[in-house]
Amino acid sequence: MSKTLRVLTVVAAAAASLAVSGTAHAAVFGAHFHGHQFSGGNWGGYVSFGSFTTATASWTEPSVSCTSTNDLFAPWVGIDGDGSSTVEQTGVATDCSSGRPVYQAWYEMYPAAPVYYSNTVSAGDHITATVTRTATNTYRLDISDTTKGWSKSITKSLTSSHASAEAIIESPTDSYPSISGGIKFTGVKFNGTNLASTSPSGLDADDKGSYTWSPSAIGSDGQSFTMTRH
Repeated sequence: MSKTLRVLTVVAAAAASLAVSGTAHAAVFGAHFHGHQFSGGNWGGYVSFGSFTTATASWTEPSVSCTSTNDLFAPWVGIDGDGSSTVEQTGVATDCSSGRPVYQAWYEMYPAAPVYYSNTVSAGDHITATVTRTATNTYRLDISDTTKGWSKSITKSLTSSHASAEAIIESPTDSYPSISGGIKFTGVKFNGTNLASTSPSGLDADDKGSYTWSPSAIGSDGQSFTMTRH
């Protein structure tokens, strides 16, 4: 189907799943598609194009205030997805469908549905996520919460495009909660190379067409940036 129809289908499915109360729902995080009526897309952050074998980033899980039960977003790191139909990704979703923020780590081999971990995540926790292509179509997805002291690693296979690498925030519902201080990514490297040295492109994410989340300039360390709403 067309990109427009596909993103509307994803958003509708995500919204329908919000009826699950108190736990992260099975909203699909995935390929970057532009919205039907918004200037931005459903991703925001930095993407670099090419056949990368590793992508890694860290962030402090932000404190949020739910403004709607439709609010849903996730910072994540991944390979593929911008201009391709597969994504290998892992991150932390914040789900407001219960009326309060519920944080849950996950991985996804898009277009398959995400798989959520039961490990506790809280605002203020330091998260590190890495996706590694270990063979032509085999990936290891690692995520750790160094504040809580847990880590998860899984190896999965997917016939993929090897098209890009990225550090991203995403809302399948185009509805972000109020996020204190924005979202700062640190230690962003693709193939072990600082983000700034991989010819990255910045992406804006829309928020119901009313606001835009934009990446800052990359920091002097070449590895950091902050997503803020304006």
